[in-house]
Amino acid sequence: MNLLETINEPAELRKLARAQLTPLAHELRHFLLDSVSKTGGHLSSNLGTVELTIALHYVFNTPHDRIVWDVGHQTYSHKILTGRRDQMHSLRQLNGISGFPRRDESEYDTFGTAHSSTSISAALGMAQAAKIKGENRHAIAVIGDGSMTAGMAFEALNNAGVQEDINLLVVLNDNDMSISPPVGALNRYLARLMSGQFYAAAKNVGKSVLPGPVLELAKRFEEHAKGMVVPATMFEEFGFNYIGPIDGHDLDSLIPTLENIKKLKGPQFLHVVTRKGQGYKLAEADPVLYHGPGKFNPTEGILPAKAGKTTYTEVFGNWLCDMAAADKRLVGITPAMREGSGMVRFEEQFPDRYFDVGIAEQHSVTFAGGLATEGLKPVVAIYSTFLQRAYDQLIHDVALQNLDVLFALDRAGLVGADGATHAGNYDVSYLRCIPNMVVMAASDENECRQMLSTGYQYNGPAAVRYPRGAGIGAVIEKELTTLPIGKGEIKRQGASVAILAFGSMVARSVVAGEELNATVANMRFIKPLDVELVKQLAQDHDYLVTVEEGAVMGGAGSAVAEALAAVGILKPLLILGLPDKFIDHGDPAALLAGVGLDAKGIAASIRQRFGAVEPRLVVNNI
Repeated sequence: MNLLETINEPAELRKLARAQLTPLAHELRHFLLDSVSKTGGHLSSNLGTVELTIALHYVFNTPHDRIVWDVGHQTYSHKILTGRRDQMHSLRQLNGISGFPRRDESEYDTFGTAHSSTSISAALGMAQAAKIKGENRHAIAVIGDGSMTAGMAFEALNNAGVQEDINLLVVLNDNDMSISPPVGALNRYLARLMSGQFYAAAKNVGKSVLPGPVLELAKRFEEHAKGMVVPATMFEEFGFNYIGPIDGHDLDSLIPTLENIKKLKGPQFLHVVTRKGQGYKLAEADPVLYHGPGKFNPTEGILPAKAGKTTYTEVFGNWLCDMAAADKRLVGITPAMREGSGMVRFEEQFPDRYFDVGIAEQHSVTFAGGLATEGLKPVVAIYSTFLQRAYDQLIHDVALQNLDVLFALDRAGLVGADGATHAGNYDVSYLRCIPNMVVMAASDENECRQMLSTGYQYNGPAAVRYPRGAGIGAVIEKELTTLPIGKGEIKRQGASVAILAFGSMVARSVVAGEELNATVANMRFIKPLDVELVKQLAQDHDYLVTVEEGAVMGGAGSAVAEALAAVGILKPLLILGLPDKFIDHGDPAALLAGVGLDAKGIAASIRQRFGAVEPRLVVNNI
């Protein structure tokens, strides 16, 4: 029997001899590659955390000791070792296990993480709770170097560093550089020495016994010695005992160091260096390509994708380059999502006008505001779910000052396998209540390009929302044309029912409209709403229906209801959209069908609400 098959919980892992852990790591890495290649998912990051995961569960008494995984997409090894090995075939699929930690999935998933830079705050809360309750347990936050670019991580460090009597360990998983020469035998020895009881005791004795000048000399020697092997000592300025860097793939270094740290009191900071894609040469060579692949053959690797429909992300990337060529004032900004937001070509062609600010969504928005005050035209490419993190900046630093910033909101609506944490369900609700904002929803690829140009030319804050993946295959015009602000269009003329569709729901509504002989309007603008079109549709039809791929509460349908109420029109109104619940991961089409937002579901909801819809008789006035 393979070692991995004997491990159904960390308690069984801790019974293994140390010599068995390296073979276990090889088995685990092989299982990961085989499993992810069949389901799709995050690969590079998980291959890089195999040994670290084993070491943490081997040394600490989980789940009594708490581990919080930042971002959470590197927790596949953690899931496998905590009783979910046999469920990995269902990863990120409908009714399967999540690709991120979830508290309702396992007691070992101590905190739900999928957005970055939250782990230190959560772990600090757990450590403080243990102290308040008088419980002897450790709290460990595992955070990547990318997540350390976010202000929230430093806010947590600032808070934690002044609390000396808590059992908190922050593990920095540094996978953005190779193992440098200092990370070797000498560094392993120094790291173990610095984490040892003797070293800690010597520092404390020195503070109380050594005379001032000698103590200062010893302190300088200590800082100098650490400076030879430590890339940064600022973490000690925050009040942490800094240890490392050490090789995150070397169990003979990881385990003794963690065992020593476990004996220490107060905030500890361990810096480990890992390699994305470790153990799979193709992923090591191109960790970005293998970051979140679909299904593939591990022997062949990821093959070039066959040409298909243009994705909305590609539409944005092409538009950005075209508009930048036409207007030298354009500046492109992304909070660490260059590839995901389609900005690779823009960076290549306009490097001086490209800014990746790291995982710092709040900063990205206020930075854009600063650029706008100087007459530049910033375009912030950001996922809908990540703009939520910069809501105060959006209101206070951009909209309140009516600054000229365009927000390109990718991944608006359901996103499929990433599930509720990444779904862009709320941007309509949280944007339309902000004064000065113009909010648009693209129904196809060409309209997306037109809306981007419209928002760019608008003198004030504007947002264009578009879904993940490919559009309907619309022909994309090369011109940078704009649309009249606040004006929708009729896509299909019908009888008694008028369907007011927004964004991605237009094409589905047209199909439903054909079945019901309903009028279908592409509303285009959520704010300002085309009130005149709403009034006309209400006048000419017996029933109104709104359809959107966003939260019903406070969404586009609510905007229509408010508009009708404002002008005193009473008309039966059905509002369709995403229900007031978090929607799990799964195939996007199946998820939409599950909430009644496919063409069949839209038609069924209309029939259920309004019965058998009869064509309206229209009498012409003579």
